[in-house]
Amino acid sequence: MHTKHFFSDPNQLVISALKSFVITNPSLAFDQEDKIIFRRSGAVPQSRVSIISGGGSGHEPAFAGLVGKGLLTASVAGTIFASPSSRQICKAALECVDTGMGVLIITMNYTGDMLNFGLAAEKARLTGKKVKFLSVGDDVGVGRLKSGSVGRRGICGTVLTVKIAGALAETGASLDEVYRVANLVSENLVSLGASLDQVHVPGRAIFPATIPPDEVEVGVGIHNESGSCRLKNGDLSRLIDLLLLQLLDENDQDRNYIRRQPDDDFVLLINNLGGLSPLELAGIVTEVCSKLDTKYSIRPVRTIHGTFLTSLNAPGFNISLLRIVDTGLGEGKSLLDLLDAPAEAVGWTSPITSSTWKAFSSNAPAGFTSSPSVEHSASNLRVDYETLSKCLSGGLRSIIAAEPSIIHFDTIVGDGDCGVGLKRGAEAVLELMQKHVSKDTHIDIVYILSNITGVVERTMDGTSGAVYAIFLNSLTNGVREQDTTFSSRITVKTWTDALDYALSTLLKYTPAKIGDRTLMDTLIPFCKTLVESENIHTAIHAARDGTEATKNMRPKLGRSVYVGSEERWLGKIPDPGAYGLFEFLNGLAGSL
Repeated sequence: MHTKHFFSDPNQLVISALKSFVITNPSLAFDQEDKIIFRRSGAVPQSRVSIISGGGSGHEPAFAGLVGKGLLTASVAGTIFASPSSRQICKAALECVDTGMGVLIITMNYTGDMLNFGLAAEKARLTGKKVKFLSVGDDVGVGRLKSGSVGRRGICGTVLTVKIAGALAETGASLDEVYRVANLVSENLVSLGASLDQVHVPGRAIFPATIPPDEVEVGVGIHNESGSCRLKNGDLSRLIDLLLLQLLDENDQDRNYIRRQPDDDFVLLINNLGGLSPLELAGIVTEVCSKLDTKYSIRPVRTIHGTFLTSLNAPGFNISLLRIVDTGLGEGKSLLDLLDAPAEAVGWTSPITSSTWKAFSSNAPAGFTSSPSVEHSASNLRVDYETLSKCLSGGLRSIIAAEPSIIHFDTIVGDGDCGVGLKRGAEAVLELMQKHVSKDTHIDIVYILSNITGVVERTMDGTSGAVYAIFLNSLTNGVREQDTTFSSRITVKTWTDALDYALSTLLKYTPAKIGDRTLMDTLIPFCKTLVESENIHTAIHAARDGTEATKNMRPKLGRSVYVGSEERWLGKIPDPGAYGLFEFLNGLAGSL
């Protein structure tokens, strides 16, 4: 595993990388605070559907490199391998793109992306905007049996969906037409990957690689997720045979997603996961095309290869096959027409034209200001700030101290970002609490909770960030609902009623329940026990039991669903999110 990097700070790396897309394409602008790349207003013709995509950083050139004429209107980036927050995405939808013809939001099918991009779509709809939401799942690496209700992961086939949807939007097609064709592409896509090694994220601790030097892993994810099986490296022919079999075998009821007809045409995309030399990738293209011809009588009508959607510098590749079907839109708007249509983005093969350089030669940065924070009306509910600060600080410092353990657990059963996100959020809230100076001993609890929630939304992304943000927003509303007409101290009953409300609200947005191996295995017993007993130490015991129980659970939601080699962790390692939440709750209770 390659562990040497030129950048040691992952946050600086992400910002510097995003800035490069504006440097290399003058028709784009960059909102640095919220990591949004978007087309300048003068670069987009009127009466066009806007298309927004994005996800965690580390997959470049997707998706920031796909912003441009004939492709995306805007892209929103999270930290490395973590979804951007719904606030970032909503800002892109409401402030960075033209919404007159409507907005199509496209995301890959991962829990964090689904939650955050989905929530942003709902928020945008509340403002009266026309918004459609599409998640792309094209990976057959994990079959129906294991993926269950989570569905297929989104990988490099998403790039083809974005290209075709962007080209159609450029023609002036309606939102319904663009969404229907994008969904049509998604339904006719299959993809699969293989890699020689995992990747190291800059700035994170180094853990031993799990793929032996003489093996290659089949079915790997794009966030360091383990694959479904391994082969001895050195036999490329056997590897490609297996990959194509899993992509095209109609007798495999677990993985087959395309019912192929003899006269079907296909587009072939071979994607570099970031660490292969162009020479080796080109050799793989030849071998794949040869096998498709001799074993499946498939001669792709288009063959595209290059680096489109990566997993940092993973030494691997993806194969995507898109079956060509009729769009029903007539001449000039077939899938092939749209795929061949010119596009201007550094992540696609079409170069930026001289006319674009002339039209956008100004070096002046696009003016951009942050959206104003949502103002929360004051309440009459008061809390002793010194006690609250002491308790929260105890919990937050516990999370920070536990970060190495959380990362270690998540590297084995996930993508390794859980501890980083929790620590970043904890440090930001701790800084907020330390900066706050009040002459009043008792202050407005709604004001404090609103500020904490805002900090969490800004600093925590990914699935856990969305879960914490929804819970804290609901907790704030649950407290506000109990406001009085006169100044009064908050009570244990106020907290328990608000916790009960927050938990009920969160459960509307996530299918996670006790037994699914998520942080809900800690949160649900803690909340329910505290509501029933009004004793935090009793609730901590219930939370500890719930956390410990996750060691023996098989995951049913999130990226852990796709992790194999259960013998390495089942019965030994708790769910990282559940463990992190317990550390916070235990630290909080210990400070009382």
